[in-house]
Amino acid sequence: MARYTGPVCRLCRRERTKLYLKGERCHTLKCPVAENSDRQKRSFPPGQHGAARQRQGSEYLAQLREKQKARRSYGLMEKQFRNLYEEASRRPGMTGTTLLQFLELRLDNVAFRAGWGASRAQARQFVRHGHVKVNGKRVTIPSFRVRPGDVVTLKDATRTNFNVVRNADVLDRSVPGWLETSENGFAVTIRAVPVREQIDESIKEQLIVELYSK
Repeated sequence: MARYTGPVCRLCRRERTKLYLKGERCHTLKCPVAENSDRQKRSFPPGQHGAARQRQGSEYLAQLREKQKARRSYGLMEKQFRNLYEEASRRPGMTGTTLLQFLELRLDNVAFRAGWGASRAQARQFVRHGHVKVNGKRVTIPSFRVRPGDVVTLKDATRTNFNVVRNADVLDRSVPGWLETSENGFAVTIRAVPVREQIDESIKEQLIVELYSK
């Protein structure tokens, strides 16, 4: 499966906002887009002419940037994101909200929300390497969509992993209300499909719908 392997801070600089792609580093002044950052001089978009480039805002540009921000936050490539949108558009209800729900119900995102991974990329690696189980069975597909009632657990041998222990001690992240924790935080139960108010991503999903509806 194709995935982005380049510098992730470049993506945050391009979107002019924190996408929290590097875990703990994103909460320090080393983040190039953080206020009062010691790298604030690099807060402009990346590229040779990033500092000098002045773009006038347009409706299309705002829609494109919102789509890119959502796609990069959850670590999806363009084709994956477009397929997910098309599936959401076929479901009843608000397409934008359904799209965000599909993104939140991905197994790698659940592992991230549970606090096992400092970033979605690290949580995705845990899933790919077989450290995460769904209803007692190992699942190695990050895009696997969990359902209400499913129990997602971290393997017993992985619970003492240095990164997992460090994340539990260092990260100040609360588990969203649509998840219920147990086994000292190493197991989560999907209580329900998250509603929009429970998804704390600052994404204007209506702009994404407008972009793909053209």
